[in-house]
Amino acid sequence: MQEQNSVVLKIRSVYNSLTNAEKKVADYVLENSEEVLYSSITELAEKINVGETTIIRFCRHIGLTGFQDFKLNIAKETTSPETSIHENITFSDTIDVLLQKITTENTLAISNTTKMLSISELEKAVEEIIKANKIEIYGVGASGYTVLDAKYKFMRLGLNVDANLDPHIQAISAVNLKEGDVAIGISFSGSTKDTVETCKLAKEAGAKVICITNYARSPITAVADIVLLTSAKETPLRSGALTSKIAQLHILDILYTCIAVKMKDKAVQNLNKTAKAVLDKLY
Repeated sequence: MQEQNSVVLKIRSVYNSLTNAEKKVADYVLENSEEVLYSSITELAEKINVGETTIIRFCRHIGLTGFQDFKLNIAKETTSPETSIHENITFSDTIDVLLQKITTENTLAISNTTKMLSISELEKAVEEIIKANKIEIYGVGASGYTVLDAKYKFMRLGLNVDANLDPHIQAISAVNLKEGDVAIGISFSGSTKDTVETCKLAKEAGAKVICITNYARSPITAVADIVLLTSAKETPLRSGALTSKIAQLHILDILYTCIAVKMKDKAVQNLNKTAKAVLDKLY
């Protein structure tokens, strides 16, 4: 019990030594711990009416490394063991019930993402990608594998695209971009330092920045010129959950298809050419 309540106890033990702004954070967290799980640092700062740096200082004041570490510890206290495996799952569920629950959750992620997706932002993204001289796609961790899928899709269309999972190489590629190029940053939280910082470098170099994220108010959206939003629930204990990846892949599939339709005959020619290139790889 003591371990489960460690964050709450830490907050209470240091409360009197907090600044007035940090006390506002503490009060909000103690009253709305579950809501904190599904908020970005930017969203939480706006709700409490404090700066993002105040939240980071608060997290460090209670012995944690930062906001994500704080959310992870809160999740351990407020979610059931089953939730760390999958949302809405219980250990008593039969296979047929699990099948239905997972299908419903993944379908809902696609449906809600479709509702969140701005048509005007999508149109701008399609135009920028088609006319780009070069496209670099950035993401790390679970989003890194989504990045590789995006690279594969755009390569099939004959676009000049690259992606690499090493943050150092990403940073080097970003500073070598220029006006007329496009950088695409993919981050569920919108707060992944490597991805956000790389997108900043790309923007400073003159490239247009497109981001795919779950949070409209997050560090990556402050950098991006174009924002494409997913809508999937994920606690810190389920970081990299397939539900969030399905939402990201849904947006990429829409982007890919819209670009192919816009390119018309050129897309068909490139798809045929790339298909023939790997024809002898199949029996």
